Amino acid sequence: MLPLPDALIWGALALAVLLCLARQRTPGLLLLGVALLAALALGRITPLALLISLAGLLLAWRTPSLPAPWRGVALALVLLWAIALTLHLVPGFDNLRVLDKVQAGPASVPFTLYLNLDKPLLFFGLLLAWPALLGQGGPIRWRSLALLVLPLAALLLLAWQLGALRPEVGLPHWWWLFAANNLLFTCVAEEALFRGFIQQAIARRSQAWVGILVASLLFGAAHLAGGPLLVLFAALAGACYGLAFQLSGRLSIAILLHFLFNFAHLAFFTYPLASR
Repeated sequence: MLPLPDALIWGALALAVLLCLARQRTPGLLLLGVALLAALALGRITPLALLISLAGLLLAWRTPSLPAPWRGVALALVLLWAIALTLHLVPGFDNLRVLDKVQAGPASVPFTLYLNLDKPLLFFGLLLAWPALLGQGGPIRWRSLALLVLPLAALLLLAWQLGALRPEVGLPHWWWLFAANNLLFTCVAEEALFRGFIQQAIARRSQAWVGILVASLLFGAAHLAGGPLLVLFAALAGACYGLAFQLSGRLSIAILLHFLFNFAHLAFFTYPLASR
């Protein structure tokens, strides 16, 4: 269990994410403010880090109302701010380590998990700066969406055949921490950046398939630290998430598919990799 003070911070942050995904932006942002103030009071964020966070959110809020020449500049600055938060380059965040070198199973390599406070801010900033972030809605092509399960399952099987993973069925006792963090913080932030913003921004200037392709390649490149095989798998999985966004018109569907893929990895294979 999380210590109660920390549970209040990340609980408020999780509710803020859910409200904003449900297009209840005002109460969601109010809860985000509660989470940040609680983090400041409890020493999880310094005044400087809070100031940088609020400055980025304020700029993001003003971005859509700026005239054309300045709107692009402001959007680029918001994007740089968001990437800096994602890469943990902004000092002053004391992210909570909830798992330290645990194993999902005997054949898995040790795994450490942090509940980040900085990375989820990316979602709120892009939501303010890019009003179309959550997608346009409309009819959902359920049959086509269901078929995306096949290439994603094939990716896990291919990783097994290449020796990166091994079957290891079962869930560790900390699965719920993994699930909450992965769904509400990791997948939301990554899908907001790559599908909600990059894919849509490129598709507006070109064609839908170009947006999916570029966003997927960049998503793969973001996993470069894991080696070329992970880059390839991430790019291919990213293409599936991009198609899910395109077929549904909803960022939430891409987030859900991304999460289900990661959770299937945890439940049925060695996580994050097989031990040698």
